Amino acid sequence: MRNINSIFKRELMSYFATPVAYVFMVIFLALMGALAFYVGGFFVSGQATLLTFFFYHPWLYLLLIPAISMRLWAEEHKTGTIELLMTLPISTAEAVLGKFLAAWAFAGIALGFTFPMWISVNILGTPDNGVILASYVGSFVMAGAFLAIGSCISALTKNQVIAFIVAATVCFLFTMSGLELVLNFFRLWAPDVLIDTIASMSFLSHFRAITKGVIDLRDIVYFASLISFFLFANVAAVDFKKGT
Repeated sequence: MRNINSIFKRELMSYFATPVAYVFMVIFLALMGALAFYVGGFFVSGQATLLTFFFYHPWLYLLLIPAISMRLWAEEHKTGTIELLMTLPISTAEAVLGKFLAAWAFAGIALGFTFPMWISVNILGTPDNGVILASYVGSFVMAGAFLAIGSCISALTKNQVIAFIVAATVCFLFTMSGLELVLNFFRLWAPDVLIDTIASMSFLSHFRAITKGVIDLRDIVYFASLISFFLFANVAAVDFKKGT
């Protein structure tokens, strides 16, 4: 835990060592507010709810979360600091976990700055705070899944732009897999077992189930399994890069 904590602090501080973190948070909050209150028609609906706010989270994460994860390992490979990092008395798994937790904490901090929206709807009306709390938990866990994918992709390349594009593409496929437009394509030729499997891999279906106010164990297990799988792949990718 001491090694993980050291990597965690190092990475988290590196985010705030440059203006990039502050620019990211401003863009994140501005887009969240614009999508929820204007595009989502919050004022027109006349209801004190954050449903439209959480509706856009998966789509916004498609662009913003890969922007966080793309530097995790690609920058280390490009600058050559990966060799220095790996000479420290820490295991690859500890380095991967420390970096991932730092990025996840950074995303959580950005998400935490949206709490004034929660306060605002309570001032304007009487929302179901249980549903809002569950939605925040679901959004944070989903962000972790996005980050795990992005971190794994970042370990495979030295180019941050490539890491961003590939991570965004993979996350997009996971997000879109549960939509009827996609499933109808597979229904033309695929067996029901494959269709059900593809549908079950969708970020949208699991996240929207949580935003209804029910934190189902199956949804948490899905995101936890996805995070675990891609972190394991991340460790394997870093070890492979070390050996080449």
